[in-house]
Amino acid sequence: MFGIKYIKFHPTEFVLQYRGGKIVREGAGQAFTYFSAFTSLVKIPLASVDVPFIFEAITADFQAVTMQGSLTYRVSDPRKLSALMNFTLDAKGQAYLSDDPHKLPKRLIDHTQVLTRSLLKTMDLRSALTGIDTIIADLQQGLSRAEPITLLGIDVIGLSILAIKPTPETARALEAEAREQILLEADEAIYSRRNAAVEQERNIKENELNTEIAVENKRRQIRETKMDAEKSVQQKRRELEEAKKSTEIALEDMNKTLTALAVENAKAKADAKAYAVKVLVEPVSTLDPKILQALTNTSMDSGQLISLAFRELAESADKIGQLNISPELLTALVPPKAN
Repeated sequence: MFGIKYIKFHPTEFVLQYRGGKIVREGAGQAFTYFSAFTSLVKIPLASVDVPFIFEAITADFQAVTMQGSLTYRVSDPRKLSALMNFTLDAKGQAYLSDDPHKLPKRLIDHTQVLTRSLLKTMDLRSALTGIDTIIADLQQGLSRAEPITLLGIDVIGLSILAIKPTPETARALEAEAREQILLEADEAIYSRRNAAVEQERNIKENELNTEIAVENKRRQIRETKMDAEKSVQQKRRELEEAKKSTEIALEDMNKTLTALAVENAKAKADAKAYAVKVLVEPVSTLDPKILQALTNTSMDSGQLISLAFRELAESADKIGQLNISPELLTALVPPKAN
């Protein structure tokens, strides 16, 4: 009534109350009455704002891409923004008097587009498609340092890029190239797998051959061990035979010694007997045989004497003409048989 009004602002709204060209009240979440005929109200939103964008750019290899994303910002210095852009409300305090509040997001998007185009001019298509994180980091750094944004008292608190898409023709070409690369890698994987299988088979064969070699070596060692054992047994047998022969040789030497001693003893005995006979014969060797015979006959009986007589007769048979022997003499010579 009479131009006096009451107005209330939210905590996320910063208000500047001008009267007579001077600021009489400012702050967030204010509530007051004012006289509309002499008061101007400036409302600056403090809440963060998400602004989507989509635009085209050209890469360093002259390929067109479409970038889609969103920008998040907030007003950090309302006075700076109110000095450069018109955020004045109408007399009722409900609507802005100019389009500047709606132009602010477009200014930010335009500046983002300028920075993006400058950045993509230094990157080829593949780098742009695969380097989204790098692009986001560079854009955030560029926006934080951009003088047109800092002069407005605005902070860019977030930037996200949802997609970077080439033209359909370029996308199909990249897909074909990528598909061929994938097929090539698949072929290489198959070759590697087959090569690995062949290598594994070779390792298995080598292991089998090594096992056979090890078995043959063990068999050879067993044969050599048996041969060494047989050789040791034969050597022991030879040593036993040599010991046996040495014993027999020793026994033969002992027998030889005993035989030599026996021969020497027998010779000594024979020499003794010969010496005894010589001692006995030597005294009579000088005697006349007839005397010796007569001495011998003295110890003979009548039959022996008659036999001796007949022997002497036989020795002188050529001198005897005729000899008659009576039966009584023969009966006397032959002893009678015992009944």
